[in-house]
Amino acid sequence: MRSTSPDCCSDRDGIGTTSPSLLLRVRDPGDNAAWQQFIEIYGPLLNRFLRGKGLQEADAADVTQEILRSVLLAIGRFEYDRRAGRFRGWLLTVAYSKLNTFLTRRQRQTLGSGDTDMELALRNVPEPAAESVDWEREYQQRLYEWACQQARNEFQTSTWRAFWMRNVDGRSSDDVAQELQMSVGAVYIACSRVTARLRALIQQVDDE
Repeated sequence: MRSTSPDCCSDRDGIGTTSPSLLLRVRDPGDNAAWQQFIEIYGPLLNRFLRGKGLQEADAADVTQEILRSVLLAIGRFEYDRRAGRFRGWLLTVAYSKLNTFLTRRQRQTLGSGDTDMELALRNVPEPAAESVDWEREYQQRLYEWACQQARNEFQTSTWRAFWMRNVDGRSSDDVAQELQMSVGAVYIACSRVTARLRALIQQVDDE
């Protein structure tokens, strides 16, 4: 899947106006479906973040599990208040804490071996605030990817292809209509339908 959000989904008007339903649901220890959905969304986001900090795949997977475990233990006490900041900002702080713990532990294990890679990695880990913009971009991208995964099978192949070709690949409506043997109006309708569904899915899980 491409890492570019479609233009017709870039207008976030209306998103974030609903209550943080997923965050409320995961506070219920009996709602296994909500926790599974939470992992589907945030697990890849955290793993991508950790890999970007230089961790190997196995290490990134382990630290991701540690972060999720910490969230599971703390989420019941998490008070949602937009004025105090978004949940994803708190999650980034937890991620940095676990990353620093991992790097410090690994540095101690390699102390005296002459290997300075871990020391350099630990020294170069920035503060969470320094990467808030990148984290926000990755968060928005992950929501979009997840929504596409959920919505893909809800539409006929031609509808989805029209949406993807026009709004992700950036092809003209005329070009898409000709290739798919659709009218230009049908291409616009396909885009509108898929976009509306993606926005609805994102509203359900966004922490705005």
